Amino acid sequence: MNLNLLIIITLLNFTVTILPQNQAIGQNKKKQNKITLATKHAKSFIGTPYKYGGNSKIGIDCSSLIQQSYAKIGIKMPRTAQQQAKLGNRKGEGSVRPGDIVYFKFKQKGEKWWHTGMVTYVDHKKIKFVHASSSRGVVEDTYNDYYKKHTKYFRRVIK
Repeated sequence: MNLNLLIIITLLNFTVTILPQNQAIGQNKKKQNKITLATKHAKSFIGTPYKYGGNSKIGIDCSSLIQQSYAKIGIKMPRTAQQQAKLGNRKGEGSVRPGDIVYFKFKQKGEKWWHTGMVTYVDHKKIKFVHASSSRGVVEDTYNDYYKKHTKYFRRVIK
């Protein structure tokens, strides 16, 4: 193996190991800073109890979590998940990045309701998102088969 090829391989390995794995490649610094600020704000609520209509660290619901996290970066969002779901561009599961929003539609005993969360981590096929769970409060979950079954779509609001 020649010296130039060895140097190139070493540099590539070094670059791959130091880049944050959940950083969207090709994002400019300003956009990446917005994504980081919004996701950090959403994650700052982890452990907060769920409260329908709540909008503080005392208790919060899913749509307020999204609304407040986007307000932190100057993006005004409607109050309900169903209204929020009309904003931004629809994205497929394979093209989501941190900062995107995932919308769910659940049905139980004839009742239908919307739920939302913010994508916080993407690496290959693994996606994590933070949301205000009605039974567990604000948590970060892995996007698994249960959530896939109820997913309405993903949307990108940070452009």
